[in-house]
Amino acid sequence: AFLVADTVVVTSKNNADEQWVWESDASSFTVAKDPRGDTLGRGTHISLFLKEEAYDFLEEHTIKDLVKKYSQFINFPIHMWTSRTEKVEEAVEPEADTTPKEGETDDDVKVEDEDDEKPKVKMVDKTVYDWEVMNDNKPIWLRSPKEVDDADYVAFYKSFSKDSDEPLAHVHFTAEGEVTFKSILFVPKTAAHDLYQDYGKAVDNIKMYVKRVFITDDFEEMMPKYLAFIKGVVDSDDLPLNVSRETLQQNKLLRVIKKKLVRKALDMLKKMSAEDFKKFYKEFGTNIKLGVMEDHSNRNRLAKLLRWQSSNDEEEMTSLEGYVERMKEKQDHIYFMSGTTRAECEKSPFVEKLLKKGYEVIYLIDPIDEYCVQNLPEFEGKKFQNAAKENLNLQDNDKVKETMEKLGRDYDTMLNWLKEKVLTSGIDKAILSTRLVESPCALVASQYGYSGNMERIMKSQAYAKSGGQDVPNQKKILELNPFHPLVQEMNKLYKADEDGEQAKDLAHALYDTALLRSGYSLKDTVAFSERMDKLLRKSYSIDMSAKVEIPPEFDEEEKPASTEEVPASEETPVSEEKPKDEL
Repeated sequence: AFLVADTVVVTSKNNADEQWVWESDASSFTVAKDPRGDTLGRGTHISLFLKEEAYDFLEEHTIKDLVKKYSQFINFPIHMWTSRTEKVEEAVEPEADTTPKEGETDDDVKVEDEDDEKPKVKMVDKTVYDWEVMNDNKPIWLRSPKEVDDADYVAFYKSFSKDSDEPLAHVHFTAEGEVTFKSILFVPKTAAHDLYQDYGKAVDNIKMYVKRVFITDDFEEMMPKYLAFIKGVVDSDDLPLNVSRETLQQNKLLRVIKKKLVRKALDMLKKMSAEDFKKFYKEFGTNIKLGVMEDHSNRNRLAKLLRWQSSNDEEEMTSLEGYVERMKEKQDHIYFMSGTTRAECEKSPFVEKLLKKGYEVIYLIDPIDEYCVQNLPEFEGKKFQNAAKENLNLQDNDKVKETMEKLGRDYDTMLNWLKEKVLTSGIDKAILSTRLVESPCALVASQYGYSGNMERIMKSQAYAKSGGQDVPNQKKILELNPFHPLVQEMNKLYKADEDGEQAKDLAHALYDTALLRSGYSLKDTVAFSERMDKLLRKSYSIDMSAKVEIPPEFDEEEKPASTEEVPASEETPVSEEKPKDEL
């Protein structure tokens, strides 16, 4: 009280005692019998003598705002003496016209009876004073969920959240144990426009009450960052009422409340209908992926909420539970492919054999997806396998293994030649592959290396160094399709002349196209263009020494226009006289 008042006077009367007055100016106080006698009958009257800079608290709207924010849900009513303007009817006394008309005398004037004419009225403004209840909004979280219908939840959500849309889902519960509290949580229909721009900043979506008295909505730890979009109220009788926000942040009971709120929020999302969850995931799907990366204690619960596109359905997204149910017999991994679009993932050389053998592949097309999977090593005992990395197990039979061993002996020297002499700076090794069907070759990342999509994302980071210096220069594994005509031709050219330009040019061309097919970027685009030019000349039988012939007129430099010097005697004199109209 002394923050806004110089003096505080408390007058109190008990049934079994006289009326007393306590008065203080913050430095000292006095207690004495009220010389006015018994004016209250019973109760307490508090008077604040405000400081000059606190006169704003005398304004009606200021007091209403304070009550609405901090005390709108307390049990006892708060009344305020307020004024309002009403329109009321007021009778207008008619003026009698007793002036005789022309040709009439005073005796001829008729006097009409007052009862024959209705009284005239007019509308006037009248100020009415009355007591107004400030906290008539009752806390619905204190009622049983069975007693509250959907309309009440919607009305309550709109009143405290200032959202014009209806909530997508809600949960109303009472938690018991170390701490007892009641809560209602809501999922908004749409995400805030700055949800990810301000990600991690404190928000006021969860309002904390203690015994129906509002404490604060400025909690950084009431909800984890990825669930900051959840709105609701929490009311506990176990927390101290006269506690500051800083002290409450350190209260161990708050950590218990947070844990239970997260569990209830995730359970609410899990129980949403398929249609509502589809709308939710469109707005807040990125938050669930961020939760997998940030909240390891609830990682399994969050993993069940993930949805991705897959080769199983072109329209509907799939859950990991649905993927596992459709897995082939003896399939040990969940296969995924990352890229910028679904079409890019479908046409990638890495999924050719997987799709041909009927394996379902998850397509990760959001930049955050691959980060999310890296933090989710397995799901229900099934590990994730990036189709763009080495050690892809395709369950090959013995005949396939035997055939690859024979081919390996035939291609062995060429593979060493590629690694040791031709593509030394670009690849770690060259091997024959069983994952390719239509493509001649592909560049595969090591088990702990960066895929083409991840490398592209890291280079495009806002805080990345120019030229992609933050991304280590990791050598890739060149996998060749031994059944592709180009690979077979390269092997023939190598055996005919390993130092010949044809074999080297074809090897470089295959490597460059493999870079692009695998999602990586070309480091030397000039050399790539020169090799393509050479290959095109060969394919169209154009002489390698043929040069571009430019007509001579295109090389002539344009001569500047000649300017003749004017003799000094012929120069036009400049008059410094002003025109007459300016004088």
